[in-house]
Amino acid sequence: MTPAQLRACCLGLNGTSEDIPFPRSPGVTVFRVGAKIFAICALEEKPLKVSLKCDPDEAVRLREAHPEIVPGWHLNKRHWNTVTVGPLPARMVRELIEDSYDLVAAGLPKAERLRLDRP
Repeated sequence: MTPAQLRACCLGLNGTSEDIPFPRSPGVTVFRVGAKIFAICALEEKPLKVSLKCDPDEAVRLREAHPEIVPGWHLNKRHWNTVTVGPLPARMVRELIEDSYDLVAAGLPKAERLRLDRP
């Protein structure tokens, strides 16, 4: 998966936006659903990595099964994984992005979830 494909995958999800919120780290892009972050990455860095929210039990399982998936860098390591994109199949990365989006969207206020067609 290329940086452009990763960006397109994140922005292709309903109600998402992209911004660069960290003035000291202008290369770090975040993707949000509503006002909440579901993906963080530096699109210009090699290798391409993305930090994604994950169910804590699933996070541990993924880390054990894939050396490319490690606890979230500078994030709550129980709930976030950092994924090195290149070695993993694009389909798996897309699924991890969608899972992160779903977890974050589920935590939005009911009115926002309804606007996203998510009860």
